Amino acid sequence: MSDKWNYQVRVNLTNEAANMLLDDPANKEMGPLTQVLKKHNAIIKSQYEAFSEYVAEAERHGAQNYPLYEWTKDTINDPVKEKKYRRSFSLYIDGQEVYPKAEADALEVDLQLLAGGQQILKVFKYDTNPANNPQPPAKYS
Repeated sequence: MSDKWNYQVRVNLTNEAANMLLDDPANKEMGPLTQVLKKHNAIIKSQYEAFSEYVAEAERHGAQNYPLYEWTKDTINDPVKEKKYRRSFSLYIDGQEVYPKAEADALEVDLQLLAGGQQILKVFKYDTNPANNPQPPAKYS
């Protein structure tokens, strides 16, 4: 059954690590994380950046065609949520937002080795099964 879904790995970073990464993605202090990313041909993007890109795209092409537009815009305009999502990062493998379980598992294992240190607080793996993912509040449906 798990072969039916794709996966995404995310990490929560410390404030210091998130700021370093956002200010200078090539920062040498991020070396261990950079090596894991290189090994898996992955890039890292803050959830806040991804949400901002979604809102900008929706505004360029017509928000009515983007079902999560209002929820996402409200999220990035909330200072508390902005702080949270600037520390939460998604990992893209080969430019893909979601990827097969085997790739997600391998990336997760390597990131777990760095978790609990001075950069990565926690590692998460999500699948694309809608039953396992929160839906926007009714206000936005």
